[in-house]
Amino acid sequence: MASLLLQIAVDAFLLGGVYTLMAVGLSLAFGVTRIINFAHGEVLMFGAYASFAGLGIDPLLSLPAIAILGGLGGYVLFKSTLERILDDSAINMVLLTFGIGLVMQNLAVIMWTGDERSANPSYAFASWFLSDDVVIARSRLIAFAVATLFILALLAWLRWSELGRATRAVSQNRAAASLMGINVQAIYALSFALSSALGAATGGIMSFLLPITPFMGFPILVKAFAIIILGGMDSIIGTVIGAFFLAFVETAIAYLIPNGIGWAEGVAFFMLVLMLLVRPNGILGTAGREA
Repeated sequence: MASLLLQIAVDAFLLGGVYTLMAVGLSLAFGVTRIINFAHGEVLMFGAYASFAGLGIDPLLSLPAIAILGGLGGYVLFKSTLERILDDSAINMVLLTFGIGLVMQNLAVIMWTGDERSANPSYAFASWFLSDDVVIARSRLIAFAVATLFILALLAWLRWSELGRATRAVSQNRAAASLMGINVQAIYALSFALSSALGAATGGIMSFLLPITPFMGFPILVKAFAIIILGGMDSIIGTVIGAFFLAFVETAIAYLIPNGIGWAEGVAFFMLVLMLLVRPNGILGTAGREA
């Protein structure tokens, strides 16, 4: 029993790091711009395909290029479409980003068909044994380490850089930030570009963890929303807490309940609904933000 609990803890901890990176870009975009981006899952999907189509390059080596391309794509998308509806109702943002996601999904079908693909680096199926009963998947450990580097880099940028502090100021109070001379529209565009860069990088990491299909974005999006609602939609630290909490619950169910892998997929939906009913602002979320 002790070995089983240790295996659950190891798997959940490694999964939590990837889940954090999966959701933190969505949390950043919403926290700053208040855009509910229903196309975020498709951004991850394109990042995964970019990693797969890397012409034999190791997915880890292609991550910087994937993140840069994702950021550029996010910036262009924001300036060409989303910037025009920032002051519209939330439903308009949802409909627009949902439509963008459908367009991206169908583009992927046209470009790569609906067949499953995967990146298969040498470490994808390798494992290390902590003991006879406890195994660490090398791919998950590498994914956790890379995700942690991205998250720490984002937190350091937000805390210590001038642009990062400006981003936090806009997130807290747009009007006051504007009066202090901060270019709010530029910060919005930068934040959305960073969100897309993180999403594309997450897709690159997931390319050697999950099968790649044009339809992989929606399940990922649901989990990302569950995570940021658990932690608080305007809190990156809350997103980290929500990601690890969901990872531990899913992993425990998968191991301890018969046919638990199937049940684990429904956990994200259940926890999302439960948190909305009990504490809509999440663990560390706030009631609102000044205009």
